[in-house]
Amino acid sequence: MHEHIPGINGEFEGRTALVTGAAQGIGTAVAELLAGLGARVAATDRAQDGVDALAAQWSRRRTKSPGSERSAGRLEPYVMDVTQRPSVQSTVARVERELGPVDVLVNVAGILRTGPATGLSAEDWSETFSVNTDGVFHVSQTVAPLMAGRGNGSVITVGSNAAGIPRTGMAAYAASKAAAVMFTKCLGLELARSGVRCNVVAPGSTDTAMQRALWTDSGAEQRVIDGDPATYRTGIPLGRIAAPEDIADAVAFLASDRARHITMQELYVDGGATLR
Repeated sequence: MHEHIPGINGEFEGRTALVTGAAQGIGTAVAELLAGLGARVAATDRAQDGVDALAAQWSRRRTKSPGSERSAGRLEPYVMDVTQRPSVQSTVARVERELGPVDVLVNVAGILRTGPATGLSAEDWSETFSVNTDGVFHVSQTVAPLMAGRGNGSVITVGSNAAGIPRTGMAAYAASKAAAVMFTKCLGLELARSGVRCNVVAPGSTDTAMQRALWTDSGAEQRVIDGDPATYRTGIPLGRIAAPEDIADAVAFLASDRARHITMQELYVDGGATLR
């Protein structure tokens, strides 16, 4: 995480952003960056301890940065389970009541269940889609019509480069992300005339708790960078694992007015790993 409040320039001042999966990893980085750029951020997650800790840390950091209380936005914690539509609907209503109309939605919440395609349990498959795909559906379907009614808004789904290239042992994750990606693009097509833009950021290997859970020894990170012919996986041409902040920067760009003529696009942020 950032050691200071990042990029305070007021780019999102006066706007409300809702971020799912904000308790850790990419979700945390996105919530912090948007708040640092002036947004009122609803940091949502089903892990209450995680979003409470994030909000407390933000508050401490903000008070330690001279002048930041005048230019930074807000970061408020909300408990929300993206797999449960009633939870989503009640939380979105509360956010709009307490922070204001949602201008930016960032779908980050996701889980990873690994295993060979022929060996995945029905439970792993179902749980993966429940969060990674159904979660994007529930939240987007709740927020996007509100945006459309107001004539503007930005929906960004954090997908994965695994949605665009086969990965061994990641069939459920890759399939769930691919479904979320296409749902987001279809949503963007349907809502384009209403002024709502819908885009996807597709990370590659990123230094998060989810990524580190896959590493079994001290050399695992370097093997990801180098690639693994045995699993038909190319390396990372830029020679490093992404930081969560790298993904957050791409999200912030697509959410901003600088990307006002960009919709239904998928931006890969993977150091060139998929050779796209």
